[in-house]
Amino acid sequence: MKTSVSDRTESAAVVPAAVPTPSHSRVDAATWPDVVRGPRGSAARTAVTRLLVQRALAALPLRIALGDASVTGAEGPLVRVHDPEAFFRRIGTDGLIGFGESYMAGEWEADDLVGALTVLAAHLTSLVPRPLQRLRGAWARRRPSAQRNTLEGARQNIHRHYDLSNDLFALFLDSTMSYSSAVFRQGPAVWGDLADAQHRKIDRLLDLAGVGDGTRLLEIGTGWGELALRAAARGARVVSVTLSQEQRDLALARIAQAGHADRVSVELCDYRQVTGRYDAVVSVEMIEAVGEDYWPVYFDTLERLLRPGGRIALQAITMPHARMLATRTTYTWIHKYIFPGGLIPSAEAIAQHSAAAGLRVRENDGYGGHYAETLRLWRERFTQRAAEIGALGFDPVFRRMWEFYLAYSEAGFRAGYLDVRQLLLTPAATTAPDGGPR
Repeated sequence: MKTSVSDRTESAAVVPAAVPTPSHSRVDAATWPDVVRGPRGSAARTAVTRLLVQRALAALPLRIALGDASVTGAEGPLVRVHDPEAFFRRIGTDGLIGFGESYMAGEWEADDLVGALTVLAAHLTSLVPRPLQRLRGAWARRRPSAQRNTLEGARQNIHRHYDLSNDLFALFLDSTMSYSSAVFRQGPAVWGDLADAQHRKIDRLLDLAGVGDGTRLLEIGTGWGELALRAAARGARVVSVTLSQEQRDLALARIAQAGHADRVSVELCDYRQVTGRYDAVVSVEMIEAVGEDYWPVYFDTLERLLRPGGRIALQAITMPHARMLATRTTYTWIHKYIFPGGLIPSAEAIAQHSAAAGLRVRENDGYGGHYAETLRLWRERFTQRAAEIGALGFDPVFRRMWEFYLAYSEAGFRAGYLDVRQLLLTPAATTAPDGGPR
């Protein structure tokens, strides 16, 4: 199914940022078919959904206004549903996919979107009555086989997110062009802290991996080149691989401008096709794009590429193991519109698959609160620059989609549903200086 993530319409009309919700008369139905048309849910199913959803929401610290009805609930963020019939029909037909599409269509809004989504994330496991949870397999959509991360599938999945536009990402990322969690000295963070906090994150990973003068470093997932730049400044020789043509082009330009072209090679290459042996391997928030089917291949590849005594530093978003097991085959709004083919692992899954590949997790530090702050800064910047984003050709539905994605992600970290971790992996047979195991 076509979405603007994979097929952006450059000629889309620019709508002033002050317009709060998209009008279907101005939305390209070919680009956003499911947002414009909506599902054809039955009246009975919609009525049952309305009953269940209203009952679930009534138990939460939220205030709800359905259409012209008065506000119910005594505390919490206000959620205002402009079109209750469409809202409940979408949820009844497509669950959380419908919930997100309803926001994209402007059918509901919140005075504090992150606050409302944080409440929902904190109560995610109890929103659906327990008897109905056992029937999850009967109504939850399964991920399409086209999104599997085969060699070709991975290229297409990465293209749909990261090749949107370097100019788009530059509008809401800081000067380091880092699209992963920063590590702040203190909170709450302000925009001026972000570049320094991104460097702190990168330096911690390079330290974990023992990167210094003469290190032969492999980076899996280039981004826009900031980690490779800082590694080269330490005297390392870096091979960085990516599947994003746009990221590679800008990374190469930044590396050349910094005078490190002789130390850094950026290759358009799948991690499974990398050859050679390296003193250190670093990968930042790339494992989420690997997919469960390929986790064994991923960790076997890390072990194969590492020289004896080498070190691997990973930064990974994680979720609780039980939730990962319960949802790992489910097709979600994030898969449909933002990250096709992705799956967030649990810390337990990382440890299990590492061990199967002959690697051991030596250090494992979590700092999810820092990601919530990073996302808040990105979201505020994205909102502030809505007119410039529109001028690039991204229509109002796209902008609402990304506002929802950034808020949705931030809420996951604020609720503790998501975490982000820095991990050190070494071969299981690595020995301590005294000759004993470690």
